[in-house]
Amino acid sequence: MIFDTDIFIWVQRGNSKAARLIERTHNRFLSIQTYMELLQGAKSKAQHTHTKGFIKDFNFIVLPLTENIGHRALVYIEEYALAQGIRAGDAIIAATAVENNLPLSTSNQKHFKAIGDLILKVFKP
Repeated sequence: MIFDTDIFIWVQRGNSKAARLIERTHNRFLSIQTYMELLQGAKSKAQHTHTKGFIKDFNFIVLPLTENIGHRALVYIEEYALAQGIRAGDAIIAATAVENNLPLSTSNQKHFKAIGDLILKVFKP
């Protein structure tokens, strides 16, 4: 399963349900977009180090931005940006999940619901 950025934020805030979701998932993936968002949101070097340690300790596989993911994300922007308000980061995360045939775990269902070929696993904190 691939995890959206918000799942990591829930864990950082101490949400035990989000932590259990990650612990119980055997094959853990995240988009390079999510990884960048987590590092960008850090408020200190210590938070950077903690985030990188968490990703390593839980054996997350960081999925790269490929040409196919970029093309698919562009299609999502063309199709959904005006009508549904999808943003570039979410388009890249969704495209990463679809291109790798992985379900996406998120609590932000509204960000992704328009994308028909995406398998969503909605997390309720």
